[in-house]
Amino acid sequence: MNTIVEIWNRYHSNLLVFIQKRVNDKAAAEDILHDIFIRVHLRIDTLENRRKIESWLYQITRNAIIDYYRSRKPTEELSEWLVQQQASSEESNRLELSSCLTPMIQLLPEKYRRAVQLSEIEGKTGKEVAEKENISLSGAKSRVQRGRALLKTMLHECCKLEINKMNQIVGYDKKDDDCKLC
Repeated sequence: MNTIVEIWNRYHSNLLVFIQKRVNDKAAAEDILHDIFIRVHLRIDTLENRRKIESWLYQITRNAIIDYYRSRKPTEELSEWLVQQQASSEESNRLELSSCLTPMIQLLPEKYRRAVQLSEIEGKTGKEVAEKENISLSGAKSRVQRGRALLKTMLHECCKLEINKMNQIVGYDKKDDDCKLC
């Protein structure tokens, strides 16, 4: 058994099963298997006893699996940390920005101010806003929507907003340090 092709034909199926039991990801297991056979190709001349090729292959396989887990762990921990930091930063920005919204809401015309306060601050549904204001549901939705639009205009006059793909504010900078609202 001298060629890589012969070694592949004889051992690749068993090695793949061995790897899959330890990795639980078929695509990763196949990648590891290919890496193993690259190592075998590069190091076949270091094998002293060709009769011990199977144990040599399994040793290379165990080392490749260890390398796989070593390479993944820091990335996963870093990814989790980055997600947590981003969420924390976004929440902090929202809290800071919400303190600006309170005085801005007070500057809205009365009918929009009440609709926005009921909907956004008190968490009332459109139907509840309509009942409380004695208007139709579409009228309540319209007032909330127009109030939000006015708030958005005020925010844009005061701050430069960073908005994510979901149209949420994830960051902001004041345009002017003299802004009385923020």
